[in-house]
Amino acid sequence: MVCNLDCLLDIMSYRLGPGSPPGVWVCSTDMLLTVPPDPGISWDGFQGARVIAFPGSTAYAQHHGVYLTDSQDFVLDIYYQGTEAEIQQCARPDGRVPLVSGVAFFSVETAEHLLATHVSPPLDACTYMGLDSGARPVQLSLFFDILLCMARNVSREDYLVGRPPELGQGDADVTGYLQGARAQLWRELHDQPLTMAYVPDGSYSYMTSSASEFLHSLTFPGAPGAQVVHSQVEEPQLLGAGSSVVGCLLRGPVRLDSGSVLQHCHLQGPVHIGAGCFVSGLDMAQSKALHGLELHDVVLQGHYVRLHGTPIHAFTLVGRLDSWERQGTGTYLNMSWSEFFQKTGIRTWDLWDPDTPPAERCLLSARLFPLLHPSRALGPQDMLWMLDPHEEAGEALWAWRASWRLSWEQLQPCLDRAATLASRRDLFFRQALHKARHVLETQQDLSLRPLIWAAVREGCPGPLLATLDQVAAGTGDPGVAARALACVADVLGCWAEGRGGLRSGPAANPEWLRPFSYLECGDLARGVEALAQERDKWLSRPALLVRAARHYEGAGQILVRQAVMSAQQFVSTEPVELPAPGQWVVAECPARVDFSGGWSDTPPLAYELGGAVVGLAVRVDGRRPIGARARRIWEPGLWLAAGPRQDEMAMKIVCQSMDDLQDYCQPHAPGALLKAAFICAGIVSIHSKLPLSEQLLRTFGCGFELHTWSELPHGSGLGTSSILAGTALAALQRAAGRVMDTEALIHAVLHLEQVLTTGGGWQDQVGGLMPGIKVGRSRAQLPLKVEVEEITVPEGFVQTLNDHLLLVYTGKTRLARNLLQDVLRSWYARLPAIVQNAHSLLQHTEACAEAFRQGSLPLLGQCLTVYWKQKKLMAPGCEPLAVRRMMDVLAPHVHGQSLAGAGGGGFLYLLTKKPRQKEAVEAVLAKTEGLENYSVHLVEVDTQGLSLHLLGSGTSA
Repeated sequence: MVCNLDCLLDIMSYRLGPGSPPGVWVCSTDMLLTVPPDPGISWDGFQGARVIAFPGSTAYAQHHGVYLTDSQDFVLDIYYQGTEAEIQQCARPDGRVPLVSGVAFFSVETAEHLLATHVSPPLDACTYMGLDSGARPVQLSLFFDILLCMARNVSREDYLVGRPPELGQGDADVTGYLQGARAQLWRELHDQPLTMAYVPDGSYSYMTSSASEFLHSLTFPGAPGAQVVHSQVEEPQLLGAGSSVVGCLLRGPVRLDSGSVLQHCHLQGPVHIGAGCFVSGLDMAQSKALHGLELHDVVLQGHYVRLHGTPIHAFTLVGRLDSWERQGTGTYLNMSWSEFFQKTGIRTWDLWDPDTPPAERCLLSARLFPLLHPSRALGPQDMLWMLDPHEEAGEALWAWRASWRLSWEQLQPCLDRAATLASRRDLFFRQALHKARHVLETQQDLSLRPLIWAAVREGCPGPLLATLDQVAAGTGDPGVAARALACVADVLGCWAEGRGGLRSGPAANPEWLRPFSYLECGDLARGVEALAQERDKWLSRPALLVRAARHYEGAGQILVRQAVMSAQQFVSTEPVELPAPGQWVVAECPARVDFSGGWSDTPPLAYELGGAVVGLAVRVDGRRPIGARARRIWEPGLWLAAGPRQDEMAMKIVCQSMDDLQDYCQPHAPGALLKAAFICAGIVSIHSKLPLSEQLLRTFGCGFELHTWSELPHGSGLGTSSILAGTALAALQRAAGRVMDTEALIHAVLHLEQVLTTGGGWQDQVGGLMPGIKVGRSRAQLPLKVEVEEITVPEGFVQTLNDHLLLVYTGKTRLARNLLQDVLRSWYARLPAIVQNAHSLLQHTEACAEAFRQGSLPLLGQCLTVYWKQKKLMAPGCEPLAVRRMMDVLAPHVHGQSLAGAGGGGFLYLLTKKPRQKEAVEAVLAKTEGLENYSVHLVEVDTQGLSLHLLGSGTSA
């Protein structure tokens, strides 16, 4: 909960305070302030004291204090409720006047002068030391006693005979005592300079007992829509422009007219709150009292009261225009007392004792508000009848008279603030749970992270977890369920309070296999239920909470995997002649460089937001660095080799049984990608009960050998693993007597990476399997389908690009998996910065594609610069210090630069200002300290893409 004191502390700490010299800030708490982020206050050469002033109209100033200053902003005088001429004298060029705001600053020297007075009579009476010594109390005003004596136009004689407005007129004894105090202040402070800092873009509003002014401070007249804060509103179209809803749960048709405020209410429509109303503290049961009514210009509040230990729910009703002052004739429900008596049948003796003097018969002392009835519970209806007493007025009046009633001044000391805060807390979480359900089920880009933190810190994560379970189990959309499970993981992670280890980590503990198996089989309801049952065993300490959070993220990835598997419907093959046993099928590919849009291709962003990536197929140092070869062999098994192209350097694995394939879904297991390729190519069925040899003999009459290689370092950022998967699938399919086109292969790689559980996107295989320069796109829908558009560039631009494009291996190996987990966690949390950046990635991709069509190197350089900033926003920590140093020294020589892929290490690609700059770049880096194991490489656009060819049966590939 935030109150005005919190706002003032924030303003003083972060807006007015920064830049001020050592000293003492003083701020009253009886006003509402707004201050721009940079108020423009200069402290150069400051001495003495300074007051902060805000603009106000001359009409408003007639009831407040204003400063008169000279051209250098030295304070000449301070007027309180000044004459029209005095106020006009203070006007600024824009016609507004500087209002006394209740904020002042004292330099160290001036503060010491002020502090010196506390031991001198009669000012010692302002401190407890003086009071405890028997001194007579003295009341002083900060502005009209202490600061006024520092104003340049105030003479000593006028100052000594003056009185602060708080004292009014008093007896001569008080006047003499006050003159002594003022004389002491004059001696200490008059020589201290007093200046004013004016904040023209700020605002000041003094807090009064006026309901109209209170409503004005809570609403936004002229605003295009309603202000809704910490509330869930089922029909927001019924909220009038300029109205305000705070901490409410509004179900059904609840209409709120302009200029009205609802706070801390749980209402069930139909309800109509007309203009000029403030309604607070009503629950679902009391909302029935509002059915059929249309309130106007009233303040209706529910209060928690405790009388002699007994809790009571009381209700008060007053008019917006009523005065709470004791002076004057007074009103109630915006009408005179006589009109009210005539309208309702209530009499003076119902409200005041007969011996109450007429001067004290006011709204504050009127016993209007029922607390207890002898035979039934009370509600808002026991006050609302006064608004329209024509129907059944006698019965309502009798019930009101039969109730034990209190006046506001009697009721106020009995208010149970603890119960009020507890009720508001309960309502906050009730509306928050409704909002969480609505946000998830309607797939809104609103972050639930603040609610998660609030639930954990308030010690009530249980109801939130239950709601998330219900959403996950009840939805038919795997995307909604996956986000709900990710939110559960967030709750558990927040619950651990930063202890218990890293959020990213393994998620294959055997205790979680049963719920995972339900999810794998598509039984979402039983899976969520089993997850919750297992979760309850892991809540006792931070380490268990973090491990449980990892497993919930793992459960979410199962659902993401199932969603991405929908791409499998775009995978098809055509039969071709089977190669002879021993005949190699060789697939080779370029690497890829991403120029814009990366991360948008990553599930679930690719199908929840939609993806768009500009990528280039590239040769590195003139070579196509990624490839695979496959052939049939007579032995009914699988021979695997992965590593450099030469056999003697490769890691070799022989799979002779199905047990040898069981680690296909563990990315770090030896040969896991190759094993997954056999499964996804349909050569082996992992779920078959047949032995491996029998599967191979029945279908093909032989076994297979598969070699893969990459001449790029591990973690290069050039899309190696996905492109490698594409070459492996292409070679295997051809060796098995089948072919698939490149579009089908792109989707087949998506499927393989989900089987492998690495969870990658589609940009790598699009970039490497498809030739040249292109933009890949996926729509915000399932099934996930990738469409590729070739970008046509001006004639000769490809060669220009080749002359200006370089790769620098940074010597740092990146770890994309942890980066990926962090990004997905932020996306599921819908952190505003991540959501905005994701949308920017899509927009920027189209701008980058247009820069290629224009053939503009400077524009492409700008695209790279923006793209790298977007990557850093998406994955904080993806820029190692050594890479930053490298980019800084290269910046003068390039149009733009970025780390490839997710960042964190690997290759840096540069678009140089001058052509053929390999040696120049090497020279620059050689002179830079702290760089190790780097290397510079030529790069050129590959116009071939995937190549697939057969060798003779005895030929070495």
